[in-house]
Amino acid sequence: MSDQLQGKRIAILVANEGVEQVELTSSRDALRDAGAEIDLLAPVEDEIQAFNHLDKADTFTPDKAVGEADPDDYDGLVLPGGVANPDQLRTDTDAVQFVRSFFEEGKPVGAICHGPWTLINADVVDGRTLTSWPSLQTDLRNAGAEWVDEEVHVDQGLVSSRKPDDLEAFNAKLVEEFAEGAHEGQREKTSTGA
Repeated sequence: MSDQLQGKRIAILVANEGVEQVELTSSRDALRDAGAEIDLLAPVEDEIQAFNHLDKADTFTPDKAVGEADPDDYDGLVLPGGVANPDQLRTDTDAVQFVRSFFEEGKPVGAICHGPWTLINADVVDGRTLTSWPSLQTDLRNAGAEWVDEEVHVDQGLVSSRKPDDLEAFNAKLVEEFAEGAHEGQREKTSTGA
């Protein structure tokens, strides 16, 4: 355990069904091991059903509903993947606004696998470079992003990775970027749209 993130509070936002379990638990554990306090948020304060690809896995209890959470209380945000998870989040007004607020404030954000789908609906990828699960590349390009096929990519505090095999690199960059704090370049890209 290190103290790189001591005093930092990180939100992990997932839908109530469909999150890829390893992308939730691996990132959560890495951030906790670095000293961060973690809040698990979901659209409603009901049980979260995680998945191992298409098979049901464990359930988790959210700390609160995203609509009740204040983005100002958090130093960073993680968006795990799983196909159904971000597809549900991107249609939830509270979730989309919560995500957008991190970019408006220049706070670091991590998104892995299908997680960047929610970023598209939050209107924060235009002019950004990121990676994701390969099937999202057309969606990201259509939203104005440059898509790259890399294990992990960092663009002004936005950390992205492709898949569970990338978690070690993703988690290391999450800790690094969250320790750095706000990134003025992220705020600027969000307010100008490029």
